[in-house]
Amino acid sequence: MSAPANDRSGSSARSGNTFVGDAWVNFKRWNLKAVRNPFILVVSLVQPIIFLVLFTEVFGNVAGGAVNRGLPGISYETYLVPAITIQVALAAAITSGVGLVNDIENGMFEKVLVTPMSRTAVFVGKTAAEVFRIAVQIAIILGLGVLLGADIVTGVAGAAGIVAVGILFSLWFVAFSNAVAILTRDQESTIISANLLQFPLLFLSSAFLPLEALPGWIQTFARVNPVTYGVDAARSLMIDRDVMTVIDVAWFGGTLDGVAPGVAVLVGLDLVLGAVAVVLLSRASSSDVK
Repeated sequence: MSAPANDRSGSSARSGNTFVGDAWVNFKRWNLKAVRNPFILVVSLVQPIIFLVLFTEVFGNVAGGAVNRGLPGISYETYLVPAITIQVALAAAITSGVGLVNDIENGMFEKVLVTPMSRTAVFVGKTAAEVFRIAVQIAIILGLGVLLGADIVTGVAGAAGIVAVGILFSLWFVAFSNAVAILTRDQESTIISANLLQFPLLFLSSAFLPLEALPGWIQTFARVNPVTYGVDAARSLMIDRDVMTVIDVAWFGGTLDGVAPGVAVLVGLDLVLGAVAVVLLSRASSSDVK
């Protein structure tokens, strides 16, 4: 009679940290999966690097004039780098849904669903692994930008803040791509859906030119575009001044006035879409993915 009691006590001890343990297991699994198949990570980093080099070298003189009219003394390299960090976050977030679809197609997702793992912890661990990789990629872009002549006026602290903004921006699109993956269960549909949004979001924003230099209809879209909020927050940290073009606040009297509104919008978006992704994952059953 004592053995079952011991089994129960041992089981309770093992389950005392279930959520954290489940999240950690998934964090390690997705990082190992990325290391074994680095092609997707390389592709998601190469495209923004190409944009950074081409835009600074080909369009730098033309676009730089428009930038200097609104921000005198700021080089186009410095102006562009925050936008490319957001592009990296966006491109890397797309791969999140692709990875989930790959799990669905090879049967791993079904195996996870029938385990006693917390499904919220599964999503948290997977997202944490992707956030880690996105942070590394953004740091690479910042280093390359400095080599090309960009100036991070706020120094190391500002660079860390830009990485944090990029991560915060990526979370809503990670949630979106995972939601699409669960709904479609098809790799091509997930890739097409995510890529269909990527370039309109980038070009219909303040990423590459100041908002006032864009046509009126683009300005209207840019004001509700999450990319604008992410780029303006990162750019404020880059050049150490308030460059938020949509929401004008005077809470802090400096750079943080350009950061806080963007962060607030992104947090709200992350919470909403993150909740949607968790609900869809929680409702999924093994029969859904057969």
